[in-house]
Amino acid sequence: MTSRRRGNVSARNIWFFPPTLPQNGTGDERISTRVASLVDTNILVYRFDARDPIKQRRAREILRNGLLDDSVVLAHQCIVEFVAAVSRPREELARDPLLPLAEARLEAEKLVAEYPVLYPTREVVLTALRGTAAYGLSWFDAHLWAYAEVYGVEEILSEDFAHGRHYGTVRAVNPFLSTDGVHELPPLYTATQKEERPTMRSGGVAARQRRSSSAHARR
Repeated sequence: MTSRRRGNVSARNIWFFPPTLPQNGTGDERISTRVASLVDTNILVYRFDARDPIKQRRAREILRNGLLDDSVVLAHQCIVEFVAAVSRPREELARDPLLPLAEARLEAEKLVAEYPVLYPTREVVLTALRGTAAYGLSWFDAHLWAYAEVYGVEEILSEDFAHGRHYGTVRAVNPFLSTDGVHELPPLYTATQKEERPTMRSGGVAARQRRSSSAHARR
């Protein structure tokens, strides 16, 4: 099997989800792997937008749970977009931003400290170019998808993609929609056609404990 070139990937961005052994009620055990999700900018922004309390609550739930079980990763692009989105003046808020710029910077630092962050590489840019042509994605959405495709993240949580659709090997999920009645499209690639992805490793038990403590403090 051909190994995918990883580009300039630093060690702190790669983590591994250890398998769990849930009981099925008969004493037998099955091995399952936790799925990593790449969170889009809109979820980061909704956490501070009280105008939509339902989405705000859901966004906080996603990020809190992701902190506790290491199931959420962020792209460098989303950190940049987050600061710009929450700090810009909004007409509907009498020209006030969701967060003052200084507070937005502080929150961005917390995100980088608490979650694994995927950084751009040459391969991410080239994959994004292919994504705009293959799927008709906007330039920024194509970049977000490219992070997931290149780094081997199986799922994107966003309201900007077609819910349940597979883009390459990545499944898009709108976390603000009910899954009832949603027709999920099959993956573009079969299991035998997928290239081997980089193994993702955590920062260790100490890092997970720090993130867990931070999540409890936010409740």
